Amino acid sequence: MCLAVLALHALPGIPILIAANRDEFHARPTLAAAQWADAPSISAGRDGLAGGTWMGVTTRGRFALVTNFREPGKHRDPAPSRGALVEDYLRGDDAPADYLARTHESDQAYNGFNLIVGDTRGAWYLSNRDGAPRQLAPGIYALSNHLLDTPWPKLARTKTAFTEVLGRSPQPDLPALFEALADRQTATDDDMPATGLPLDREKLLSSPFIVSRDYGTRSSSVLVLREGGAGLLEERRFLPDGTVGGESRLAFDWQA
Repeated sequence: MCLAVLALHALPGIPILIAANRDEFHARPTLAAAQWADAPSISAGRDGLAGGTWMGVTTRGRFALVTNFREPGKHRDPAPSRGALVEDYLRGDDAPADYLARTHESDQAYNGFNLIVGDTRGAWYLSNRDGAPRQLAPGIYALSNHLLDTPWPKLARTKTAFTEVLGRSPQPDLPALFEALADRQTATDDDMPATGLPLDREKLLSSPFIVSRDYGTRSSSVLVLREGGAGLLEERRFLPDGTVGGESRLAFDWQA
């Protein structure tokens, strides 16, 4: 997962709404969003290489997502899978605060990450590049490959589009949210973040939706948890040229 905008306890009747893009190498094997056969309470995509996931939800109203923290030259291999942090939370019973407190004790073993875990009562955030976990107050948040709400151009633009969509209707317009995630506009040279990558790579990664032959936006997802127990996870998957290669629509009931 490389870009996510979240409305947490900020919308009437919808405690959780997330719109997110997952960027990854096209050669990395990936399973489409589905109910997991070995854990039927979980709905999520799955990393076919390491086995974890970048974002998922359960029938108990638990959700989690992870993004990588971009820091060229500091990537360690081998290192524990960051996707396992999402999977472990979804499979477990720990309260969000307890799970992140335990994760924080060993988080330096991982390459850089941002992790948000929560349920329909509240959510917490941890980056192993930003100190201790913290609780998230109700509101709208955005996350990419730096710290929470770092105002990278693509993140600021997507958060603005997300907020505008929510302001037009009391019910989220899912097609409009997917349209916001599909933004291919790159940043200007003056606005691009300087993370240590070559300029052409930095430019490629500066758009919310990334298209290239080897690496790009593999999927866009929208997750909705409504009061009363209705849940929905929609996923669109993309080919290297940016065209849609598949879709999943998972409706489920949840109970805290």
